[in-house]
Amino acid sequence: MTDAVTLPADAQSFPKLLCRNAKLFQQDIGYREKEFGIWQSWTWSKAEQSARQTALGLLAMGLQPGEKVAIVGSNRVELYLSMIAVQMASGIPVPCYHDSGVAEMSYVMGHSGARIAIVEDQEQVDKCIEIQQTVPSLQEVVYLNPRGLRKYDHKHLKSLETLREIGQAHREEWASRLDQNISAQVEDDTCVILYTSGTTGNPKGVVLTNKNVIATAKSSSEFDGLTHKDSMLAYLPMAWVGDFIFSMGQCLWCGFSINCPESAETMQSDLREIGPTYFFAPPRYYESLLTNISVRIEDAGKFKRGLYNHFMKLAGEVGEDILNGKDVGFGKRFQYWLGGFFIYGPLLDTIGLRRVRVGYTAGEAVGAELFGYFRSMGLNLKQLYGQTEAAVFITQHPHNAVYTDTVGVATPGVELKISEGGEVLYRSPGAFKEYYNNPEATEETKSSDGWVSTGDAGFIDERNGQLRIIDRAKDVGKLAGGSLFAPKYVENKLKFYPNILEAVVFGNGRDHCNAFINIDLTAVGNWAERNYIAYSSYQELAAHPKVYEMIKSEIESVNATLAEDPMLSACQVHRFLILHKELDADDGELTRTRKVRRRIIEQKFHDLVDALYSDVSRIKTTTEVTYEDGRKGSISAELVIENVKTFDRKAKSA
Repeated sequence: MTDAVTLPADAQSFPKLLCRNAKLFQQDIGYREKEFGIWQSWTWSKAEQSARQTALGLLAMGLQPGEKVAIVGSNRVELYLSMIAVQMASGIPVPCYHDSGVAEMSYVMGHSGARIAIVEDQEQVDKCIEIQQTVPSLQEVVYLNPRGLRKYDHKHLKSLETLREIGQAHREEWASRLDQNISAQVEDDTCVILYTSGTTGNPKGVVLTNKNVIATAKSSSEFDGLTHKDSMLAYLPMAWVGDFIFSMGQCLWCGFSINCPESAETMQSDLREIGPTYFFAPPRYYESLLTNISVRIEDAGKFKRGLYNHFMKLAGEVGEDILNGKDVGFGKRFQYWLGGFFIYGPLLDTIGLRRVRVGYTAGEAVGAELFGYFRSMGLNLKQLYGQTEAAVFITQHPHNAVYTDTVGVATPGVELKISEGGEVLYRSPGAFKEYYNNPEATEETKSSDGWVSTGDAGFIDERNGQLRIIDRAKDVGKLAGGSLFAPKYVENKLKFYPNILEAVVFGNGRDHCNAFINIDLTAVGNWAERNYIAYSSYQELAAHPKVYEMIKSEIESVNATLAEDPMLSACQVHRFLILHKELDADDGELTRTRKVRRRIIEQKFHDLVDALYSDVSRIKTTTEVTYEDGRKGSISAELVIENVKTFDRKAKSA
């Protein structure tokens, strides 16, 4: 049985793991954070001491067992340690996305009933002050960075330093209680409440127990041979389950070091300085890397560009086989070694991934072409499949058995099955306890015997026994003619092209597929400069006839490859338009983890969807947008709709 896993007594909670690491690894570096250009370090001993001080302050503040504490900010060591401190004080941390607007954050804090918020800076304090007007449960706010807050009313606002001073002043009163709390914690206690991205409505609070998170961290770490000698860069949202399992669960289980970049802007340079051995990024990150590489290659001299093209062609032929330990012959292997010396190694070093021993991508489906590109250079990039409700890990790619069209085998301890309707189901030690204050949703998702519905359509590939995901079950449909419609598969093929940042494909119940396109301003802007095309805004560049020609050509190339797919050849795109604005989470079009909210887009741009399925070639539209300061505005544009060449499957296959 999957629930038969029992954790060691000293590993049944994060506080216990932190105490264990402080004894085992003591002066080894557990955490680093870059500040003012200098890396600051926390040994495991220092980290434990810091968390204890914060926990004492929370107890002195009156935190009660089971009370919720919101954690808001970018990746900061003190925020990670604050989550452990909350658990030490018998509270429950509730991480919130730091880039959420007031309305989104109000919902999470109100729904969870958080009484205290520990936040990063003035921006988050301002949000909390506004939230307090509509969420009466939120009473106290603690901040890390005091900049700009000196003249604020500090009656219910205090710095983390002040909180710790309060804790130290009451140390004798609360120290024994703190030790008792840590000692009493067991694997079935609640570890965290993480809110889903909410692609179809309000996010749900996923309650994960200590066992859910730690047992999953244990099995997934052992699967990849992770140890305390590994290191990782923590740059993804702290409220996202992926960061939580990597930067908290696996980090504490293995005792490896977590490194926090100075800012989002310096993340890439900080990544190169750290040179992690373990790395995770969603497909969008790799898409961005490929875009930047493509732009730089286009700007390079003829010789360098020729060298790159030659060796990347070779990598496409033999790189995957070499990485999987297959024999390709001495001649090809030697040429590939030369490619590693001249191209692959320097390129991986430039993007900070040369030392990566294990790399993963997940969060949404990744295009096979994009995946194969990085693996062909020798990057041990693998896919995992998971969700918040599973504490991330459901499947992982084993070493030397990585296929671009699958997401691996079941993580140890996980049971998989496919329902009669084609939906992926799983049962595991990581399966969530419940949705917080939502028994109806819990019952709908998790059966009485522990099987969880993923909402994804997939099947077990008979060739290799690995799971293959088709698309979200709710998004998979049929065209009017009865052919399979899987939009994400087509969208990923489109996004392999650096010029296409985002694509949304429509077609369920219709005669054919059409698409919205977002261009990548970096890639297309660079192309425009090389071709002496002047523009003053995204909207102007997106509407340029030559940009339409380029995107049309790339869509037709995708159509040609789709024509060779017997299952999805009918999903070729017939008509498209380039949107006049980038899809934005602030406008509700994407989730905070950058997933497309397909239903909302269909509703918001219904006039454009209708135009795609008519015979018009132009349409005027006005769209509401949200500015950085939260104000609303609107932009108007006349959009061009282009027809695209499609291919007959039989003719193409022949």
